Amino acid sequence: MYPGAIAASTPDKVAYVMAGSGEAVTYAELDRRSNQLAHLLRERGLRRGDVVAVFMENNPRFFEVVWAAQRSGLYYTAISSRLTAGEVEYILNDCGASALVTSRAKASVASDAVSRAPGVTTRLMCDGVVPGFESYEAVWESEETGPVSDECEGMDMLYSSGTTGRPKGVKVPMPEAVPIGTPSGVYLLGVGLYGLTADSVYLSPAPLYHAAPLRFTMSWMRAGATVVVMEAFDPVDFLRLVERHQVTHTQVVPTMFVRMLKIDREVRESFDVSSLQAVVHAAAPCPIPIKEQMIEWWGPVIHEYYAGTEGNGLTAIDSAEWLTHKGSVGRAVIGQLHIVGDDGESLPPGETGTVYFAGGGQFEYHNDPEKTAASRNAEGWSTLGDIGHVDDEGYLYLTDRRAYMIISGGVNIYPQEAENLLVAHPKVMDAAVFGVPSEEMGEEVKAVVQPVDMREAGPELEGELIEFCRASLASYKCPRSIDFEAELPRHPTGKLYKRLLRDRYWAAPRAGDVPAADVQST
Repeated sequence: MYPGAIAASTPDKVAYVMAGSGEAVTYAELDRRSNQLAHLLRERGLRRGDVVAVFMENNPRFFEVVWAAQRSGLYYTAISSRLTAGEVEYILNDCGASALVTSRAKASVASDAVSRAPGVTTRLMCDGVVPGFESYEAVWESEETGPVSDECEGMDMLYSSGTTGRPKGVKVPMPEAVPIGTPSGVYLLGVGLYGLTADSVYLSPAPLYHAAPLRFTMSWMRAGATVVVMEAFDPVDFLRLVERHQVTHTQVVPTMFVRMLKIDREVRESFDVSSLQAVVHAAAPCPIPIKEQMIEWWGPVIHEYYAGTEGNGLTAIDSAEWLTHKGSVGRAVIGQLHIVGDDGESLPPGETGTVYFAGGGQFEYHNDPEKTAASRNAEGWSTLGDIGHVDDEGYLYLTDRRAYMIISGGVNIYPQEAENLLVAHPKVMDAAVFGVPSEEMGEEVKAVVQPVDMREAGPELEGELIEFCRASLASYKCPRSIDFEAELPRHPTGKLYKRLLRDRYWAAPRAGDVPAADVQST
């Protein structure tokens, strides 16, 4: 259940292939390279519980680094390749990284960041080198190819994408040395929920630095499956890769569903996707009409889960369950669900409150005891800050994030309803709904829409979309006005940076917000 074991039995099997370049790395190559890098890190003084950071695009060297850390008991912090130097510097210093591996493509940002991160004493760069860095390819090529003597399981220490503030480091306490090959929780979910086997082919269309793509791809490698990595998502390329590689499993975000559904029907249905066994989606809400169309197109292979990088709990639902509980993100698989009111008391089925998990995984926000404490209640249950309710059968339905709530005339409005509706309109590619200042109501509902065709943007489309919303929602939940943008600031993992839009309409950020500059590149 790790590359070394797979390499021993099927050394020439492809562990992963880069979709764009076609570069393929076998399990034998991955095993050898990750071992050599693990030896180098040991020589540079990194011991169990220390931190190595990786800052690069979807690069074939990425898995060598994380597996080197995973098999030598280290924490590994994968940093978003979209961050600015100041943001990378913040994470390097906050996580306490002793080593950084980056790429020539990120040289400018990486060089600036490490100049203010004195704790990073080992600095490696692949695909070329600039002053201040050693050549990744050259520095460990003479190292031993077998495992380090104290080989044991490490773990990730990842940072949130910062949609509601400074990125938070999610740290799980490092247990006593865990024998290498011990299955991870995501691996067990892959086997139990999604039918993961050694014969699986997994297509990863998202950035590898994000929690779900990183954990899922590594879990599929534990089984000896083959992973196909897209350097960047394109809807037509995605469908082409499913057909070419006979992909069995993939994980997407709802915006990817939307973009595939906007492809001309004749084109999108020309691709053979019959190999798909499980298509998993998460990270952002999926509008009901979008998911209905995807199930109609691909069949009952679509699965959804609700969880966070924190790993404090998880719900899951398959297509059959969802069709009888439309809009639900499933029942608890890890931890026990509780809906809690503003008074701290548990709420009965059907009532809306903050979603908490009890009995799930433990975590802390690194170097931030206040945020850690704020994520718990008096019972010790933890929350990711989402609002929702459960039905009588225990199925969870999410309303929105508490941070996005609009208060208009004393009424609480959760903008996700209007967003889900707008994105289902045939002329809309993406939508963001949030509150803007109103002298009369305090806040009023505003939408910013990315149209399929920017040439249609204007008063006529604005009126059409407002009426479209009012046909399905109470008028107070609908946008009073709509602006248009060629592209919305959405993270590749599907999360929308509403603050970057909302702050344009406010004279100053609201209490608790951070300046847009802190996240504008994330």
